[in-house]
Amino acid sequence: MPDDLTIRPFSCLEEYEACADFQEEVWGEGFSEKVPSAILMIANRLGGLAAGAFDESGFMHGFVFGITGPVEGELVHWSDMLAVRKSGRDKGLGAYLKWYQREVMLDRGVREMRWTFDPLQGRNAHVNFNKLGIVCREYVKDMYGDTDSPLHRGVGTDRFVAEWSLDSERVEARLSEAGGTAAVDPTEFVSVPQVFPVVEVGDFPQPGSPDLDLEDPRLLVAIPADIEPIMDDDLALAVRWREATRGVFSHYLSRGYEVQEFFRGEPVSFYLLERGEAKVGDSVS
Repeated sequence: MPDDLTIRPFSCLEEYEACADFQEEVWGEGFSEKVPSAILMIANRLGGLAAGAFDESGFMHGFVFGITGPVEGELVHWSDMLAVRKSGRDKGLGAYLKWYQREVMLDRGVREMRWTFDPLQGRNAHVNFNKLGIVCREYVKDMYGDTDSPLHRGVGTDRFVAEWSLDSERVEARLSEAGGTAAVDPTEFVSVPQVFPVVEVGDFPQPGSPDLDLEDPRLLVAIPADIEPIMDDDLALAVRWREATRGVFSHYLSRGYEVQEFFRGEPVSFYLLERGEAKVGDSVS
């Protein structure tokens, strides 16, 4: 954790209001899914968590918010929001906020945390898999519907559901890895089949036709190394990437595969899918 920052729950109305305002800075003015200060405050009273990363002046550089409830008789913490200012991203603040959230939940007896993220966002995938050790067994099409956030820009709100087993050996190993690198060597998987080829035409990579009949125990699925410039310059191509990956993830996760690793590269990065024991109700078509 950077020496000049402290992560702690919000402690006064001004901090709750600052968090509500910060959400509009990140997701756009008038963001319809904004969590108001009153709900943030109640979450801290009733088993949830609303916490920020503050410097010595009291300025908030990032925050995390989640709620806790029973799922099939077990307590699960749903991490609903996390946002970091650009200066904090350079310090890995997003991962530090997650580690803090994990410590708080373990102290409360919670052993599993879940949240969603966009499968096309490689930066988030790197943190989630390589630094935190999540797995994904569920893909949801347009989970949040059409939103007014400029971050989504017409490519929909498809999401992976991250599952974080807070005290598992896998997670403990990832947290102890210096630099948060992948726990496996990506060169070991050069012979693993890719579900669809990638064609390099012009400035950006393009997805080819997927093969939905593969039976291999491990599969690779490509995404652009950085989807943001594609969304800025060629929205139609960004939509093609969404449609290609949507079909692949929905199909293979419904057949018992789960997403286990993420390998960063250029011009594309890769998810590694492995056959696993699919949990009842985890697959979404």
